Amino acid sequence: MEPEPVRILVVDDDPGVASIVTRALSAEGYAVDTAASGGEALLLAARKPSLVVLDLLLPDLDGFDVCRELRRAVPGVAVLMLTARDAAADQIAGLDVGADDYMTKPFSLAVLAARVRALLRRREPSPPEILRVGDLALDPGAHLARRGDREIPLTKTEFRLLRELMRAPGRAIPKDELTKRVWGYDFTGDDNVLEVYVRYLRQKLERGGEPRLIQTLRGLGYALRPA
Repeated sequence: MEPEPVRILVVDDDPGVASIVTRALSAEGYAVDTAASGGEALLLAARKPSLVVLDLLLPDLDGFDVCRELRRAVPGVAVLMLTARDAAADQIAGLDVGADDYMTKPFSLAVLAARVRALLRRREPSPPEILRVGDLALDPGAHLARRGDREIPLTKTEFRLLRELMRAPGRAIPKDELTKRVWGYDFTGDDNVLEVYVRYLRQKLERGGEPRLIQTLRGLGYALRPA
């Protein structure tokens, strides 16, 4: 028996864009559903897509709200935002509400297909590995950090960033390399996004008055070093 194809939901109220994306992903072998509104997307979420390509400018619901609801309706679904909104603030907001990736229009169909493949690979299960550096521990299964006895809840992006830093404790990681590790090798977002998330992480890691762990090394990048 042939395995069922991976199901993808494309949410865009522009018929031309929806048609082009649907044809391209169908040619890759995916089963593609389309929705022209946020409400329709949430109804089609009952079909349990593995990935959603989501526009932000929808006629009924805000795309950020749709992303939040999709996360509740289909735990573990990958969300790729595809939108004309290219401001850094929009990119950060999209990642904060749970998007796994963010692409702006106009876009390359080949790059879109590559990002879809990368996001679907990330969904493949891997054994949990608790990382420890000094008094900081990261539990991948719970997406939770702990510094001493204090628990630190993390967003998905904060988790990926901290995980990459903890995988190479003490080593300086250049900013461009760290950005590629967290957001993918074809990330085209604003350069300030990494700095914003480093600041978010520092605020959480140091909220109990603990010494700084994430160090900025001028001309070299960032390093996580035990206090």
